[in-house]
Amino acid sequence: LPISGIQKRMATGGKQETAKLKQNLEEQLDRLVAQLSDLEEAKEDLDEDEYKETKEETLEQLKEFNESLKKMSAGNMTLIDDLSRMRLAIQAAISDAFHTPEVIRLFAKRQPGQLRQRLDDLKRDHKMNRIADGMYTQQAVEILTALRKLGDKLTSAELDFLTANSTA
Repeated sequence: LPISGIQKRMATGGKQETAKLKQNLEEQLDRLVAQLSDLEEAKEDLDEDEYKETKEETLEQLKEFNESLKKMSAGNMTLIDDLSRMRLAIQAAISDAFHTPEVIRLFAKRQPGQLRQRLDDLKRDHKMNRIADGMYTQQAVEILTALRKLGDKLTSAELDFLTANSTA
């Protein structure tokens, strides 16, 4: 199945996170620079120890800020942590690939055994003409896709069915 929806959502989420991070960084820098500026303006109103202590604290914050920027620039910090990335991928996969609530629920709970049972029930209902061909195909593709995404091994017949019907 195409993952363009997943990539699009992750890219959009990443762009939003990047914009928000950039805005936060700019605001933090502005705050620290304004703090230094205010300190210089109020220098005459402060005693020497208070001035030195406040200036040292502000300069220390600027150093820490600079170190954080270095780490981000070096790639030691990601905008979206692994859990958020997985959450976005799962949400995208569910919304793009699955339409049957039961399949969505079983996929979200990572229950391949119950998905297999659902597939067996679906096959039985189809053989007994309780479900139309189109509905059977749609739901079987959803279940097989969910199983594959969960890392469950598909038989060659299941893979052939999935390949033949994924684009249908």
